[in-house]
Amino acid sequence: MRIRDHRADDEPEINLVPLIDVILVLIIFFVVTATFDARSVLKLELPRATGEPAGDASKALIVLVNADGRYFVGDREVLRDDLESLKTTIAEVAGDDRDRTVMLRADARTPYQAVVTVYDALGQLGFRRIMNATAPPQPSAAKPATGAAR
Repeated sequence: MRIRDHRADDEPEINLVPLIDVILVLIIFFVVTATFDARSVLKLELPRATGEPAGDASKALIVLVNADGRYFVGDREVLRDDLESLKTTIAEVAGDDRDRTVMLRADARTPYQAVVTVYDALGQLGFRRIMNATAPPQPSAAKPATGAAR
């Protein structure tokens, strides 16, 4: 009887499972550690005003209104532009805390009706501490002459 040696039949193979595991862990790591900022997604041109910055706005509820009149409360977009949808979204994001400060960040090109709708929704929900976000005025390049030259 002849006994056959099976070692010659073994072919080397590359196991890809550990490589795939490492790649998935790296992807999950980068997704979890990435910071997402609403200000980078929405390009707002704030109205300009002079004045002192307000106190601590870090815990404020942020309501954004873009140039098209679309609303964003915190990190959620209001899908419809009617008053009831806006009130529902604000109530869901804010919870029961009506003493919380609200930061209204409206684009300078926003239709005035959209801003009034936000004020109306906040007033009906009982919010009384509302701040408006503005940008500092741009320095003028040259001041116009006030007197006539002779």
